[in-house]
Amino acid sequence: MTRSVQALAYSRPSVLESSQAGQLLGLETAGGLTPRGAEPHPRFFAGFLASPRVAARGLLAVADVASARYYQRTLPSSLDPVVTGNGDRLRFESFSGCCGVYARLDVLQDGLGGAQTGHGTTNVDVNNPLREALSRIAGDDPLHLRVGPEEMAVTTLDGPVVEKKVPLPDRWLRGFAEAQVVSAGFDLRAELSAPEAVRFLRALPRSSGNASRGAQWVVPTGKTLRPTTRPVAGAVCLPGPERLITLQRVLRHATALRVYGPVADGSAAASAWEVVLPGMRLTLTLSPDASRGFSGEGGVLDALATDDAAADAELVSVLLAWEPRIEPADLAEQSGLPVERVRAALTRLGTAGRVGYDLADAAYFHRELPYDADRAERHNPRLVAARQLAGSGAVALDGELAAVASGDRRYQVREKDGVLSCTCQWWADYRGRRGPCKHALAVRMVRRGAPVAGGVR
Repeated sequence: MTRSVQALAYSRPSVLESSQAGQLLGLETAGGLTPRGAEPHPRFFAGFLASPRVAARGLLAVADVASARYYQRTLPSSLDPVVTGNGDRLRFESFSGCCGVYARLDVLQDGLGGAQTGHGTTNVDVNNPLREALSRIAGDDPLHLRVGPEEMAVTTLDGPVVEKKVPLPDRWLRGFAEAQVVSAGFDLRAELSAPEAVRFLRALPRSSGNASRGAQWVVPTGKTLRPTTRPVAGAVCLPGPERLITLQRVLRHATALRVYGPVADGSAAASAWEVVLPGMRLTLTLSPDASRGFSGEGGVLDALATDDAAADAELVSVLLAWEPRIEPADLAEQSGLPVERVRAALTRLGTAGRVGYDLADAAYFHRELPYDADRAERHNPRLVAARQLAGSGAVALDGELAAVASGDRRYQVREKDGVLSCTCQWWADYRGRRGPCKHALAVRMVRRGAPVAGGVR
């Protein structure tokens, strides 16, 4: 797995403190991007939380996912959660080490006591002593939350800087992008009341002992969900149900459980599970299999393979403005681009971590992770291989058909109604469910005249 290491520098550790005025949860920020540009320690919020105990457990759930591996467990390695201020809410995000679970806690304006937040994205320090302190919050006594340093003018302190060096696998970046793409294709499939949600989630397995059984399914029945052995009409895939264990941290405070997914077609699929909380939402998005991370799903490949998307993304990026709700139709009107090209541009921006997708709002949102789209391209094996094939003259076009020479074999790629199919093993195995194969991508590049890099086959 390709890795880099990022040093996250904090002015001091995050801490939960008590004073005569009550408790103060101070979350320290590392370097991040804001409307004013890059800042060493941006400040996003200072105010009272409406439901302290719920917020503490939601934040712990996001931290749980950041330190977990649900497949091939190894020594834990944790990326500090990402926080984004969108003016009317704070979003805390994380990815599991195995790249198969994406978690997000949205603390909405009601959860922030009606206060406004700043705009920007950064990492926040969630250390072990802080986790222990958060887990001990038992009541709803006033809790003041500060995200960022105490004084806006403070950028460095006289004392030592607290520095964490965390591994950043490139597949985590691809996972953020793929989770956004797959979520945009989900619809609400079921909504359970709080009592039914508690009953359903507490009945799920707590270990991965049944992970080898493959895809599992649930179907809405009356007021609840019942397991089913096959993807009947209306069913939702529940891949690796033990991966939802993190939701149990907040169950006693849940007001509803919403389940999102694609239309069942008989194949294992990703799904999203959203617990509605007072003034907040906690969402876990699961990859189609516990052994299969989001990074290999391939939903972004078509957008990355087009020259138009790169130019369109530059145009669309200046219109984002840290909005909590981004509507493609509005961007199309502002940019003069067709909605389809705006969606492709948003997908490309997602590969640089610049947009996410909120299922409850059915809309994109703006954030800024410390990545660039070129990095995602460089470390996407299928895209790299496709550019090599296209650049080396391996593609021969013949109407709707194309022949692609790869190694000592030749593959036929056919286009029908805008969909490319191939005679390779990847297509036989996945039938397009995990994005196009490298041969189909190469054909698409050649047909569109996209710039490619030369290379060997």
